[in-house]
Amino acid sequence: MARKSAKTLFVCQACGYESAKWMGRCTECGGWDTFAEEVRRPAAPGNKTMAVKGNRPVPINAVEIIDEERMSTGMAEFDRVLGGGLVAGTLILIGGDPGIGKSTIMLQALHGIASTGRKVLYVSGEESVRQLRLRSRRLKTVSSTLLVVSEIDIDAVMAMVDAERPDVLVVDSIQTVFSPEITSAPGSVSQVRESTMRLMLMAKRTGIPTFLVGHVTKEGAIAGPRLLEHMVDTVLYFEGDRNHVFRILRAVKNRFGSTNEIGVFEMKESGLEEVANPSAVFLSERPENAAGSVVTASMEGTRPILVELQALASSTSFGTPRRTILGLDQNRVALLVAVMEKQLGMHLMGHDIFMNVAGGVKIMEPAVDMGIVSAVASSFLDRPIRKDTMVLGEVGLAGEVRAVGNVDIRISEARKMGFTRCVAPAGSLKRLGPIEGIALEGVATVAAAVELLF
Repeated sequence: MARKSAKTLFVCQACGYESAKWMGRCTECGGWDTFAEEVRRPAAPGNKTMAVKGNRPVPINAVEIIDEERMSTGMAEFDRVLGGGLVAGTLILIGGDPGIGKSTIMLQALHGIASTGRKVLYVSGEESVRQLRLRSRRLKTVSSTLLVVSEIDIDAVMAMVDAERPDVLVVDSIQTVFSPEITSAPGSVSQVRESTMRLMLMAKRTGIPTFLVGHVTKEGAIAGPRLLEHMVDTVLYFEGDRNHVFRILRAVKNRFGSTNEIGVFEMKESGLEEVANPSAVFLSERPENAAGSVVTASMEGTRPILVELQALASSTSFGTPRRTILGLDQNRVALLVAVMEKQLGMHLMGHDIFMNVAGGVKIMEPAVDMGIVSAVASSFLDRPIRKDTMVLGEVGLAGEVRAVGNVDIRISEARKMGFTRCVAPAGSLKRLGPIEGIALEGVATVAAAVELLF
């Protein structure tokens, strides 16, 4: 019987949709000019390399659980985002803009693990071994148990893992790795999917924690099929503006920890340095007696962070005023401006409004609504808010100030930072007793808050 010949398919590089013919626009994701030709060869008879023999279903209560200690990376901020450290056999995907510091944080994390005597393997498809050595010398991450190799063939990588048996593996980046069995170019949907699947099976089989560094698209999402993020255990995004010194590591998926935790790092010449107290850093250059500046508290997981919100309201000569928002939800700010016009009688439709969160951090929590309202009102009235005052609370469409969670933790952080006055929702303060060293003032409406502040 004649063997089946190779089959040509056109695959969307954005979502993985397959078509027998080329199309200008993908019918699945709507992307333009995303189809690339790929040749699929039929599998050889008897080829069952992906199958695992001897697997049988067992009752879940019969599965033995061994509480293993998590492996520390030597970076407390990194461990916090991971949920306390590395779990055996976990597969972690980390993405971020070019030059943000993904390879840097990987080298530093591996060095922290290698310094405890464990063997770690760094596989780079983008740099030579000599380039890795030069960067490692600059970062002071030289260790005899930190093994580096420049390789993009997944078969060679798997052979190296079997031979070396490292305690941790890093593949930088997954878009450069390819399988010789697939004819498409490295970085295509088929190559990324196949390489990730083999690395995932290896991690679960051997218990080796594995990091995959991923490229991002122009829209900021990790390149490749969406399936890539579903396959891994943890998805981390390394955020930050390259013009700022601060970098934020954020988990958007974590099977072994919270997805609300963030880690804050400062980029220096010698690499990334952990920021143990982000509030002090974000408030270090706060201007005094400046209209439009207010401090509020945002919860990032279990950590309260005090940030400075800055607003500028200036009259406009155009028919449609501008709303330029950085670090906040633009729709949320527009909603709060409409509440201020209706409930406070402030005619903001004739003003351009610019808002910024100092330090480059992004805040999407509704508990900072009162901070937004206070900053805009301060700039509009040209009256500064007392520098020892922190404002927090959620604002409703009727102008009411709603209670927020973790008020005691936020107020304690404000007290540590030297604030002596806190304007908060009256509903939240009812459940709190008096706190020494800080005056608590409750408000029920936006009008009452503005009256109290100004």
